[in-house]
Amino acid sequence: MTSLLSPHARTNARQEPRQEAELRQALVTRRPLVPTATIGGALAAGGPLLVCMAVAVVGWFVTDAGGHGTPSGALRVGAFGWLVAHGAGVTVEGVRLTAVPLGITLLCVWSAWRVGHRVGESVSGHGPDADRIADGERDWTVPVAAGLFTVAYAVVGVLATTLASTVETGPSAGRVVLWSVLVAAGAGVPAIARGSGRAAIWVPAIPAAVRDTAVLVRWVLRAWLAVALAALVVALVLDFSTAANIVSQLGTDAGDTAVLGLLTLAVVPNATLFSSAYLMGPGFTVGTHTLVSPGAVVLGPLPLFPLLAALPDAGPTPGWTGWLMASPVLVAFVAAALAHRARPAAAWDQAAIRGCAGGLVAGLLLGLLTTFAGGAVGPGRMADVGPFQVDVLLHAVTAFGIGGLLGALATTWWQRRGGALVRAAWGRIR
Repeated sequence: MTSLLSPHARTNARQEPRQEAELRQALVTRRPLVPTATIGGALAAGGPLLVCMAVAVVGWFVTDAGGHGTPSGALRVGAFGWLVAHGAGVTVEGVRLTAVPLGITLLCVWSAWRVGHRVGESVSGHGPDADRIADGERDWTVPVAAGLFTVAYAVVGVLATTLASTVETGPSAGRVVLWSVLVAAGAGVPAIARGSGRAAIWVPAIPAAVRDTAVLVRWVLRAWLAVALAALVVALVLDFSTAANIVSQLGTDAGDTAVLGLLTLAVVPNATLFSSAYLMGPGFTVGTHTLVSPGAVVLGPLPLFPLLAALPDAGPTPGWTGWLMASPVLVAFVAAALAHRARPAAAWDQAAIRGCAGGLVAGLLLGLLTTFAGGAVGPGRMADVGPFQVDVLLHAVTAFGIGGLLGALATTWWQRRGGALVRAAWGRIR
């Protein structure tokens, strides 16, 4: 049918679908900047908040079947869970609880990243294109969207604090705002930059040495946290009977057990950082005047919580546990070797600087994460629970720095000398 049309008509027929696609793309990528970024920030904060409230209501109904309390009370408990995940702290029956359930915090970070990425895609058509940006034209699309996104996220936090707090609970609005800014800026802003395509323009301008070091930092941290989580799982599996005994002593039914399982999942990231502190050597406390480390284990009365079954037995420790403190050096060595294998260094000094600097930065970041793992979880002696933060920082910086340096140098040697030796030996065999 198209062949019967005139040449001009056929050209218009081919151009119409193209123009329609361009118009559709423009509508998707040039949505209004201010409302899109603002609504995105509110959704990033409000989504996990609503999830926490819904889970609290379901948990209240499953465990209590509406016999005690009210739905509004369950909603307030869910809001408290979201607020505590943002560092607010809360007072329960006169006891101040300051520990942060990092599992819920990670849910909020994931939400900020996903929504921020969608916001970036929706506003990517604003501002100059890549060629004009390369010519030096200023682009305010990402800064404006990031600012509105962060402010909206923080406003939701303030509203949640105002509506849920009481004189007795007293969550800290200032800490909620601070954590909201950290979550929105740490996850939402990079996601906006990536979704809008600006990150692909800006990242190549960063020196290659900095980008290679950042890759090594990511390798080291991911490998170490995976090892710490694996150690936690192994310890829990080996003493699973104790965890089952704890659950049986609580006398929970199926609904209570499900709620207890969700609470346990919410603090698994905290427990992973506790496991990290143990493997590092300094260890952690589970109450005043207690110590859990490879060199000594001193415990006192503990609450009935299944995850505590992973703790080692009190008393003298086996001799082999001291060798666990070599694990951070080994992990950093392997991670640095793999990172340098994927991104080889041009010279020995570059490999040494990249490996050492990456290890040091990874140690600093791990020390920073460790500061969020502990806090007050109950009255009396349970007000002191958490890793030894400064000691973990010093051990992590030292171990990762040494491991990263040795791994980078070993891989560089292999790429320069070892590969040639293997090829020569293979040539002689043939």
